[in-house]
Amino acid sequence: MPPSAGVTEPRGTASCACRRESYVGTWLPEPLLTSPDVAEDVELADSVSTAMLLVLETLAPTERAVFVLREVFGLGYEEIAEAVDKSPAAVRQIAHRARTHVAARRPRGAVSPSETRSALDAFRRAVETGDLQSLLDVLAPDVVLLGDGGGVRQAVPRPVVGADKVGRLLVAGLGGSTAASLRPVQVNGRPALVLRLDGAIDTVVTVRVDDGLITGLYAVRNPGKLSYMQRETALRR
Repeated sequence: MPPSAGVTEPRGTASCACRRESYVGTWLPEPLLTSPDVAEDVELADSVSTAMLLVLETLAPTERAVFVLREVFGLGYEEIAEAVDKSPAAVRQIAHRARTHVAARRPRGAVSPSETRSALDAFRRAVETGDLQSLLDVLAPDVVLLGDGGGVRQAVPRPVVGADKVGRLLVAGLGGSTAASLRPVQVNGRPALVLRLDGAIDTVVTVRVDDGLITGLYAVRNPGKLSYMQRETALRR
């Protein structure tokens, strides 16, 4: 189930003024502030999660369009063929290829909001207190940290891999800071954290959780992508 479900436009996939091809640094989807009830619809929440949006971005544009039109909106192959200027037979092949691609890369199983919140609470406490060991306890050994500053704000220039590297980086940057505050919110249908510096939104952190441990950390700092954190975005199927 892809990310455009019920969103007026698929902002998360390409709404930044700069397309991924010319984007400076790591590209991450825009964080959308969502209401808590979105998390209750597990399938919808999964479809708009940061991890799933990143999977969708690995599809070619036509594959992504076919996948969304077929899997989200339930259009027939004839209608899709007309929309993408392909034959129905070609659309069937594209749809099959896209489904296979997504199935192979989508996050493993649905993680409950309570499990994600539990991991995030432990993560927040460890970062705020600068407790490296507690942070390592909630990070998976092969955790990956991605940062998106869009060339405007400083962010990690490439993925940081491994609990020790990620933990030490976070503790050095945020541990014990009195100017920084981490607050829980709902982003893209999932529990997340907003980092504020002196009261202003600085970073939105979403996570991927597997087996109770954080396996992916996605930190968006690009100011151009934080505008949708000012008000809730209505998501529906």
